[in-house]
Parts: sequence; C-alpha cells; structure tokens
Amino acid sequence: MGKIETPDGATRGILNVSRRSLLKGAGGLALGIFFAPLLRGMDALAAGGPLEPNAFVRIDLDGTVTVLAKHLEMGQGSYTGLATLLAEELDADWNQVRVEGAPADAKRYNNLAFGPMQGTGGSTAMANSWEQMRNAGATAKAMLVAAAAQRWGVPASEISVSQGVVSHAGSGRSAGFGELVEAAAQLPVPEQVQLKDPKDFKLIGKRGCRAFGSVSQGVVSHAGSGRCANLRRKDSLDKTDGSAVFTQDFKLPGMLVAMVAYPPRFGGVPRKVDSSKAKAVRDVVEVVEFRDLPHGRSGVAVLANNTWAARQGRDALVIEWDESQAFTLGSEEIFAQYRDDAGKPGLPATSKGDADTALAQAAKTVEAEYEFPYLAHAAMEPMNCLVKLSSDRCEIWNGEQFQTVDQAIISGYLGLKPEQVSLTQLYAGGSFGRRASSVSDYLLEAVAITKAARDKGVDAPVKMVWTREDDTRGGYFRPAYLHRVRIGLDQGGKLQAWHNRIVGQSIIAGTSLEAALVREGIDHTSVEGLSNLAYTVPNLQVELSTPTNIKVPVLWWRSVGHTHTGYVAETMIDEAAVAAGQDPYAFRHALLDSQPRHRGVLELAAKQAGWDKPLAAGAEGEKRGRGIAVHESFGSFVAQVAEVTVKADGSYRLDRVVCAVDCGIAINPDVIKAQMEGGIGFALAAARHSAITLKEGRVEQSNFHDFQVLRMNEMPKVEVHIVPSAANPTGVGEPGVPPLAPALANALFAATGVRLRKLPFPAQIKA
Repeated sequence: MGKIETPDGATRGILNVSRRSLLKGAGGLALGIFFAPLLRGMDALAAGGPLEPNAFVRIDLDGTVTVLAKHLEMGQGSYTGLATLLAEELDADWNQVRVEGAPADAKRYNNLAFGPMQGTGGSTAMANSWEQMRNAGATAKAMLVAAAAQRWGVPASEISVSQGVVSHAGSGRSAGFGELVEAAAQLPVPEQVQLKDPKDFKLIGKRGCRAFGSVSQGVVSHAGSGRCANLRRKDSLDKTDGSAVFTQDFKLPGMLVAMVAYPPRFGGVPRKVDSSKAKAVRDVVEVVEFRDLPHGRSGVAVLANNTWAARQGRDALVIEWDESQAFTLGSEEIFAQYRDDAGKPGLPATSKGDADTALAQAAKTVEAEYEFPYLAHAAMEPMNCLVKLSSDRCEIWNGEQFQTVDQAIISGYLGLKPEQVSLTQLYAGGSFGRRASSVSDYLLEAVAITKAARDKGVDAPVKMVWTREDDTRGGYFRPAYLHRVRIGLDQGGKLQAWHNRIVGQSIIAGTSLEAALVREGIDHTSVEGLSNLAYTVPNLQVELSTPTNIKVPVLWWRSVGHTHTGYVAETMIDEAAVAAGQDPYAFRHALLDSQPRHRGVLELAAKQAGWDKPLAAGAEGEKRGRGIAVHESFGSFVAQVAEVTVKADGSYRLDRVVCAVDCGIAINPDVIKAQMEGGIGFALAAARHSAITLKEGRVEQSNFHDFQVLRMNEMPKVEVHIVPSAANPTGVGEPGVPPLAPALANALFAATGVRLRKLPFPAQIKA
C-alpha cells in the first residue's frame, strides 16, 4: 500500500499554503503529492483551477504530463528514471511525458537519503525517489479515475488506465488525461494509494527500443521479459537537436559576462591591480575584485558585453599578487610528507582482532605502498553560473546540484534569508561531483562579482564563465592519497591479517557537512570501501592520517573514496591470491561466503567472461592477460573482468571489459548500461592518463592536452550484465568506476608479472 507523507516523514502539512496560492498558476492538474494533508477537506476547488503546491507532477489540458525532477540531470539519466517511476504508476503515454527541473525548496524536494536537504549526489536519485515518485503517479491516476467514474456514473473499480487513456470497458467510454483534468482538479487528494505489483510493470525494467545505446543481449531486466517500451531518454532529443538549455546557453536581457583572473597559487590575493589596459578593450564594462570569501578565494573579474571581450580584458590585466599566505608545496613534497605520516599510527577507522600480532605470526606477508594523484573532474561544460541580484533577492541559473547548501551559503553571504535565494535548475554538462560543492565556491564567486559590480553602479545580471584552463587549475580536486598496506596469510594460504594506513586530505572537514560525515576525526569518505571491507579477514586494522597543512582545495570525485580504496582492496586481494597459490576468482569467492550479492556479480562476470577458459593468444610478441575485481559502493555491487594485450615494447590496450551489476530493481536497463560504460571509460582515463601535479604550489596542467581524458580509440568493448533483483533500487552513476582500474592492473600483472601501485600507470609496462 503506498503512503502519502510529508518530506520529513510526517503525515501532516509542513507549509502554511493558502487556498489562493494553491489556485494560482497556469491551467492544468498539478498534484502536490506531499501536500495532500493540506488539501483534505477541500471537496471542491474552482473548475479548471490547478492545484499548485509545486510537487512532482502536472497534467495539462492537452494531456501533457510534466514531471518536476528534484534531481539534476547532468548526463546520468535522472530525468528519465524519475519520469519512469511516476509514469509507471500513472500509466501515462511515455511520448506525452516531459520533465523539468524543480525549484530549490528542501521542504518539498528533500533528498530523503540526505535528510532535510535538497541535492543530487551519492548515486541516491533513484534510491530515495523509488516510492516517492511512484506515489505521486499513483495519486494522480487515482484522481483521474475518480473524475471519470463520477462523470460516467460507474464504479472506479471498473475503470482501467493505459498509455494516457482512461477507459470503462462495460460502457465503451474512454477519455484522455486532458479531458479529465478540470474535473479531477476539483477532487480531494487521496490519503493513500495502491502501488503496482512489480509483475505488472510496463515501463520499469523495460528496454528502450529506440533509446540511444541499446542494451546488449547479456542484459537482464528486472521483469525478465526483454520487451521494449520505446523508452527514449527524456534528454536525448533535446541534446541531439541543440534545444537543451545549459547554463552556457542561458541569457538574460542586459546580461554581462565575467571572467576572473585567479592567483597562480592557492591562497594568494591581489596586492596591486592595473586595469587600464583591460578597460581599454572594446565592450569591457567594468573590473571588480573579490577577496576573502568564506571559502578563502580571491580574484579579479572583468565584466564585458560578451565572452570574447571579457577574456581579452582579463588577459590584459596587470596584477601583482600577494602570496605571503599562499600554498607553495609541490607534489613531490606532499607525498614525502605523506610517507612520513604513514610511518606513524593514524586514527583507527576499523579495528578488528589484532592485526599486528597476526602479521608477526603470518607464514607469508605482502607489503605495498600506493600513490594516487590529485584529479580534476574535467566535465565537458566548465564551471559557470548566471546571477541576477537585487536588494532583497538573488536569482541564480545554473546546473544546480546542491540546492540547500548553496542557498544557505549564498544567503549568509548576502545577509538574506535562504528563501530569498532562488535557484533555477538547468541541464549540466557533466559534474562528477564538482557542482556539488560543500562551500558553493563558484556560485559564491559569481554572486560576489555581481554584488561588487552593483556596488560600482553596474546593475546587470552577470554570467561568470570559466575557460578549460580555469576549470583544470581551479582546484577542488579529488584528493591525493597514499596507502601503506601489509597483509598476512597462514600456512594454508588463508588470509589472516590486513593492516592499512591511509594518508590524505579530508573532503569534509571544515565544511557544513562535517558534523554528519566526520566521526572521532575520521572522514568517512576517506576510508569507505576499506573500513567496511567485504572480505572475511579475522584481523583488520584501517587507520587514517589527515594532514591539515596541505591547502589544495579538494572535493568528492565520481565514486569518492572508493576511487582509491577499491583499487587497494582489489589489487591486494589479487596479490594475496598469488601468494596463496590460488586462482584470483576462486580466492575471492571463498572470502565472500557471507556476501551473497558480491558473490552474485562476481559469478556472473566470471561466467560471461569465460574465466574458466584460456584467453586466445595474441599476435607474435604479444602477451595477453585477464584480471578481475569486485566492489560495492553506494549500495550497488559491481564486478568487472578486464582483458588486455601487451605488445613487445610494453605498450598495451584494454580489449574487453565484462561488467556485472546488481543495483536492485533495474528501473531503466538502458541507463544502467550507459552508466556502467561511462564509469568504465571515466575510470580508464584515470588509470592510464589523468593526474594533477603541483610544482611550488602551482598546478602544472591546463587543458586536455596535459590532463588527458580517454580518447575514443582507447575505449574497450564493454558488455554489461544486470543481475535480476526484487530489491529496492540503488545507484548506478558511480559504482561502475571503482572496479575498472584494479581489474586492469590485475590483468596487466597476469600478462607481465608487474604490479602497479602508482596511478596513473606508465605508458609501457615491461616484465
């Protein structure tokens, strides 16, 4: 039985919404599912008047169904997934369903996985919306059915709904959604609704016949029928014909474009600025400074009538920087400090048994040290933000990912209330965590520039635009990490001990999220994936050292801590298997006896890859290898088998990846497949190429030529297999990333005998 609740879980109203405000707006049926308690007792509303509590669904007079998505669409398929959930219970015609971003309002659009906060991240969009969006669709359907029953004088139980048409078989009557909107809008919102049995799903779990990136033969949908439902992604057409609106596309009348000159080292501030040459550039309007923002950034912005003039003006600035408080260490010095830190005990993240004693008594031990560099997010759309500011209001247009955090920080800076900061959610050209800034860095800078311009008499909307160079050097990287690991096995080859020290900056410390995600000095995002190691190890010690003198700005990066912990876990377990003289698959399988979902994906990936059969030989002089890895992140379980070919000169190619994923009920198999493929490509770039390095505090990389992402000719053949499941859905945006690099490293070891403990890998690997 579906249940209607407020966002905080209570069955009561949470806003003082007047009848007049509910009736305000364009014609149509707007169903505020989470405001149902406010509407009970309103037996009749004005004919044609819409309900407008700004919830999750609106049905217009022409039958169009609009889904209001509380989660950002940044390429991961959230608009399609949310629409599928709602349309399934509504029994809507998929071709009549459209999606628009919901406004910033945590009271209505709370991410149920985050608490009282609106935001997209942690692969939570489908998991937290699973029943919420279905309830929304089922409630809308119940009201349409009630309207039809009333109009036709028949029992509601005799009415059926299919593909946007409400029908009564006994009388032969039928009506489209649009025909019933006005009548349905006069009815009370039901308190409870009945959700479908999964066996009756028509959209959830179905493949999209014409969807971009059709599902391979190996993919198994939840329903198991394999039937397609023409579930084209809701953002595909707009992004194909150019009608999709990203921040870079959005303009306001009289808008100015701002580009910023940032200090070459983190922590620098402008000491002296000569803007005369910049102001001489045609179409440059003003030059403003911002400094000492809450996140510590300073800069000089040039405002102009267009992007080109803003860039020319910025490049013409003559700035003397005060770097007395700037960060000046390079990558070599950072890792030298990390090695020193790793030689000392850290704070215990996990302590089970006695790892030191077990290691001292072990028949065999393996020791390793791992290095992981800083990584930029490198989203296709660099950071940008459009701001319109008045004395009592701040309006922002942006690929908005962290609404509640951004509202709080920006309103605090401006001295406004959070509700005076409006955030309009546009498409985002990727993020990988970058737009979910816990310090609202680039939004805050755009607001500061707009405010500084107003203070100088320039009252205009301002769009701050970053170049690729700004984006690459702008900080908020995946932190650099160092791991020092020791494992021990007994005479029979059983894993007995694991001691793991991790050194790296905290993503969370010093932010508004510290209270929730840091416990006794342990940043959960630094140790996840090892502190809860899935393998059976009787003696496990995981420690964390968090340096506080490293001032490189850091942030989560697609799959967060699992990017490094998954690599360490899955390459070390491979080394343990070799030390035990056992097959890497069989060794893992035995240690996962209490982890059925890990085992399930491991078995499926190995079977589909033909693990029990030898690899085909390569050409003369080539060596071939196969590696396997399995990892859980964000509630989803993924195993991958990688096949590589190594040439005589040590260069190599990744030929094939077989991926098995268990993410609960597969809402959109096409989207799941695409996210696994995308995660594999994303992770492969980090394994083969990507690194941010510093020299004397300056970021050395600037663009895709020296911070290289994956090239098309490097993408392997990928097969995705989905484990059939009746469990509630979990995330797929990030879990495809962690297993790829260790599976590749293990395959390269199988081919060459070389262990790889520093990322990115060298271009040539020789035995």
